[in-house]
Amino acid sequence: MKKITSLLLLALLALALAACGNDTEGADDGNRTITLGISGSDTTIWDYIGEKAEKEGIELEIITFSDYVAPNIALAEGELDLNAFQTISYFDEFVEEHNLDIVPIGSTVIAPMGLYSDKYESIDDLPDGAQIAVPNEATNMGRALLLLQEAGLITLSDDAGLTGTADHIIDNPKNLEIVPMISAQTPRAMADLAASIVNNGIAIDAGLNPTEDPIARENDTATPYINLIAASAENADDEDFLKIVELYQQEDTAEFIVDYSEGAQIPTFVTVEELVDYQ
Repeated sequence: MKKITSLLLLALLALALAACGNDTEGADDGNRTITLGISGSDTTIWDYIGEKAEKEGIELEIITFSDYVAPNIALAEGELDLNAFQTISYFDEFVEEHNLDIVPIGSTVIAPMGLYSDKYESIDDLPDGAQIAVPNEATNMGRALLLLQEAGLITLSDDAGLTGTADHIIDNPKNLEIVPMISAQTPRAMADLAASIVNNGIAIDAGLNPTEDPIARENDTATPYINLIAASAENADDEDFLKIVELYQQEDTAEFIVDYSEGAQIPTFVTVEELVDYQ
């Protein structure tokens, strides 16, 4: 009897161990780490996506960068699975210039660019000859100049397009001096210059409120400035990557973005076809 009891106990123990082993194997098989590169230090929105992704068996590892160049190079070289930090117009310009094989797989938000000043409370107060800092990347500079035009401060030539420079200014009533610099330096330049045009994410990192602080703000429906999620061309149809896009574009995510950013970021969920057809 003792022998039978011992055999039964051993059998039950073996079954229990087998069950534990199957659970562990299933968890390992179901989990996949996806690396995502962003620009700036604020990961709050992507942390929210990461929590949702975890329920889908995906661990989202967020890598932060301090510029707009490295995340694309890292993606093209296979050091990242995805990145999400840039507008479609900047993306297209960068990919063409560097001949990268990466593509957009989904849209995220529009984050309107703003003109900020420590010294002046309105664009009317800007003095003659005021120095204005603008980002020096081609599409960001063009975007900044279009903002100045929208604010009525300058007029650009018809051929300026989305990548205009100071050479495209044909009317400048206040004789503004355009001072190009690295995007990350534009907030600090406010201490020395009359005003700075600052990208939304960089403004947030600098403690600025993109909704309340700008003395001028671009139109938040400008199609070329919809932000995107990018992947390598060969992985554009990866089911888990597209799942991240799906999780981002759900209604609860949109509500979280609006609440968290206090309206500074506007969820803009369009198809990839609509995203790339902005010209």
